[in-house]
Amino acid sequence: MKDRTVMRLSLAGLVLGSTTSQAGTLPAIPESLRPPATEMLALELAAKGVQIYECKARADEPTRFEWTFKAPEADLFDRPGRRIGKHYAGPTWESDDGSKVTAAVKARDNAPDSSAIPWLLLEAKSTTGSGVFSRTTSIQRAHTAGGNSPAETCGEAQAGQVSRIPYSATYYFYVSKP
Repeated sequence: MKDRTVMRLSLAGLVLGSTTSQAGTLPAIPESLRPPATEMLALELAAKGVQIYECKARADEPTRFEWTFKAPEADLFDRPGRRIGKHYAGPTWESDDGSKVTAAVKARDNAPDSSAIPWLLLEAKSTTGSGVFSRTTSIQRAHTAGGNSPAETCGEAQAGQVSRIPYSATYYFYVSKP
């Protein structure tokens, strides 16, 4: 029994030691965007890239057109500023170590800056590999700048046009507590 307790504590220390070195401080996030209490912050990454939009006919009104979100495309950076991966359609986050996480939006809240894309809470749907993203359970997108749909006209003449809008954000990756 004592050996099991020591083993659990050693494992918990190993997990905490390996994740908190890259983790930042807990972000000030609206209550609706907080992950479950059974999760802990493991990694904080900055994203710089674009939000891609396409001018398309509306599904409910084919004679009206609007900018439709297509995908993100961004590089991911650790705190010292080293590029460690990328973020793209899925939405997917992929590390240079080969690990990936794909997630789905669970909750959203308007960004404090109305010119920025919303803040999100995402739930991991699948993970692959054995690197930094392999144990991810939740992801928060916060501290966004830019990325909103284009201000340009989107009409029949612009149908099919793609616009890449610069954005930045901080992504917080959570894992299950030991």
